[in-house]
Amino acid sequence: MTPATSLTGPRPRHLLDFQGWTPERLNALLDNADTMAQVLDRPVKKVPALQGLTVCTAFFENSTRTRTSFELAARRMSADVMTFAAGSSSVSKGESLRDTMEVLTAYKVDAYIVRHHAAGAAHLVARYSGKPVINAGDGRRAHPTQALLDAYTIRQEYGSLEGKRVAIIGDVRHSRVARSNAELLPKLGAEVVLCGPATLLPRDLAALPGVTVTSDPREAVRGAHAVMALRLQQERMNGGFLASLQEYADTYQVNEALMQHAESGAIVLHPGPMNRDLEISSDAADGKRSRILKQVENGQAVRMSVLYHLLVGRE
Repeated sequence: MTPATSLTGPRPRHLLDFQGWTPERLNALLDNADTMAQVLDRPVKKVPALQGLTVCTAFFENSTRTRTSFELAARRMSADVMTFAAGSSSVSKGESLRDTMEVLTAYKVDAYIVRHHAAGAAHLVARYSGKPVINAGDGRRAHPTQALLDAYTIRQEYGSLEGKRVAIIGDVRHSRVARSNAELLPKLGAEVVLCGPATLLPRDLAALPGVTVTSDPREAVRGAHAVMALRLQQERMNGGFLASLQEYADTYQVNEALMQHAESGAIVLHPGPMNRDLEISSDAADGKRSRILKQVENGQAVRMSVLYHLLVGRE
């Protein structure tokens, strides 16, 4: 395992997005996820790395896989886990984010894992708490650990991200996963193609290094080593983004017919939860190309590695 303190350059205090994270550190984090995955294959799936530390999962939005994955990751490393759910807290009575975090910090929490509907909320928690913060999704801005586990899953398949082409198709506009992957994957040597209908495809993302955008799904997947379908986030749509769901599925659904235009061994990814037979066909979700459950499995090892990297050896 690569000690976080042995790498050159400043060690990031938080994982809010990938600013300040060098390719060397990101690759070391993914290398350490290999070690964590080995821990998870043992009869006793636990190490003492975070013994004595308390990690708080502060989720102001609903979540199944991300929250479960983080809580298991922390417990596998022997941390105490404090669970905070906004719906059953004083937030529902009008308490501010700042006051809530100051209350939680009084309980001697050592690190926070935060999900919030507002972009930038994790940055505010980092400022108010003074403790390491991991962004588990803020608005449509960033979801860095999902991007890390996506990168890890692709690397597991091909050995490296260098020179790989990754097509991300669907509701890019509302997707924090798309933004974090567009930030991360080029740092690791991959090319990213974002694809969706013009109403769901912010063209300004093409300004990011290593990122192109297109509304043609066949063009997006041509030569792709991995194709990721994004969930159509209808709950965030209050305007006429689509003519109809059927028209959207007819054009942008990730299915075997579309995958015929990708590399022969290309894999299929989805960050979940899925709208089956809308943005992805059941055949593609369950077929031999699918690595969707592998993404879920890898999330635990990657999040263990993130916790290790941010907390172990820090004063």
